[in-house]
Amino acid sequence: MARRRGSKGPNPDLSRTLTDCTRRGDAAAAMAAFDDAVSDPDAPTRLAAHQYNQLLHLLATADRSSFPSPAAAARRVFDHMLQAGAPPSEATITSLARVTAASAADEAFQLVATMKEKHGLAPRLRSYSPVLAAFRRAGDASKAYAVEAHMAASGLSPEEPELAALLDVSCTAGDADKVYEYMHKLRQTVDCVGEETAQVLEAWFGSDRAAMAGKAEWDAAEVKHAIVLNGGGSHQLGWLGTGPWTVQRVTAGADGQCGSCKCRLACVDIDMEETQRFADSVAALALERETKANFRRFQEWLEENKEYEAIVDGANIALYQQNFAEGGFSLTQLDAVITELRGRYHGKWPLVILHNKRIAKLMENLSNRHLIETWRANGALYTTPSGSNDDWYWLYAAIKLNCLLVTNDEMRDHIFELLGSSFFPKWKQRHRVKYTFNKGKAVLVMPPPYSSEIQESEVGSWHVPMEEKSGDERVRIWLCIGRTGTCKVPDKVPTTNGVVQEVPPNEASNRVRQSLQEDKAESITGKRKDRE
Repeated sequence: MARRRGSKGPNPDLSRTLTDCTRRGDAAAAMAAFDDAVSDPDAPTRLAAHQYNQLLHLLATADRSSFPSPAAAARRVFDHMLQAGAPPSEATITSLARVTAASAADEAFQLVATMKEKHGLAPRLRSYSPVLAAFRRAGDASKAYAVEAHMAASGLSPEEPELAALLDVSCTAGDADKVYEYMHKLRQTVDCVGEETAQVLEAWFGSDRAAMAGKAEWDAAEVKHAIVLNGGGSHQLGWLGTGPWTVQRVTAGADGQCGSCKCRLACVDIDMEETQRFADSVAALALERETKANFRRFQEWLEENKEYEAIVDGANIALYQQNFAEGGFSLTQLDAVITELRGRYHGKWPLVILHNKRIAKLMENLSNRHLIETWRANGALYTTPSGSNDDWYWLYAAIKLNCLLVTNDEMRDHIFELLGSSFFPKWKQRHRVKYTFNKGKAVLVMPPPYSSEIQESEVGSWHVPMEEKSGDERVRIWLCIGRTGTCKVPDKVPTTNGVVQEVPPNEASNRVRQSLQEDKAESITGKRKDRE
């Protein structure tokens, strides 16, 4: 049915035209259709909000060679939208900012910065990106930093594209302190970088300004201590060393040794502060769900017994592959894991967590009784009380003591979902030891020997992993970045990527000193030595 004269409803012909123009990327035809639709003074067409958005999106992506003035057209569409009373959305303002930023970056920033005040809309990261890109192109560092500050005030954090822009504009400005700041923000945000970011870094480290940044002398002990506190991958104390940098694209060996400078990459952990917060959150949840007196008793006991290198999820190991007729609760399997751990830790006992309901029945068997009594005599067994969930106990112990956790539990149950911590996946990757058995002997699958993430060493060198779509670490490319002629760690300092191998026993490092490497090629993983 034809639209009646004087109707203010949306025009279906315009909808079809806009859809067709969007498919073809024809901004000029779309604007001609818009002008035709709204130019009739007797029966102006009222556009739906999504049609305005469709037009603005098309203008934001328009080819400027065929449509040279998209910003002016976009302003006209937006003004008409407001006059018609159609409610703008975040996508509306973002598209308008995107098309405006190319020719008027300040105006685009104002659109985004006042989005909340004028329209009650919360900006998203994509709202800021075109503005930041425009200031990057203009080389205007101060305005780029203002965009980041407004992002932070809006509760948003830059991701790799935004950080690459901030890095680049800082490089252009020759602001070494800002480059250092954004290097660490990049380290905290992404594991690996893309090609564009890698090229930004290569350009900076090849510049004269980068060569001048840094200090010739520093407190080596302070740097080492900072690296331990930060989890093993950075000291965050500023540029170390002076002089030109060398940047090479290399691969790392299976043991984490850089193919260029021969430094050993670290297995980076969450930092000490994060570890404490994580332990506190687990304890708080456990106290809500367990009998408080029981769990507090365990916490007090753990304070008096801190010398464990590994926590063992006893039930998980004893019940492993026992779903057959003669299967049961296998202390033999558990003992095999304990034996393997003691071999790695020079005879030191791990801590086994078992529910007490298991113990009474197990003690009826003479051989089982002998094992249990031996474990108890050596402080290797803690039995959780009736009504408790032993998951809370072994998880808390492993976090609090900052040591390894031997379990095949994927930790996906609801109790682990309650944690909701951004630390948890990284912590699990660095601390969980999986296992299997081969002819009765325990085979432990240790955490990775190094972390594929940005690392800053104790001598000021950097290692930056690049994206590897195959997921094969053997072919991953790293940027090895060090001062020319000084990127190798001195032989007299037995360190691996900035963390000294022999950390003095103290509360911060949790006295985790023993190597887990069978070949004795020791390296540190932030708060403990490199693990196989």
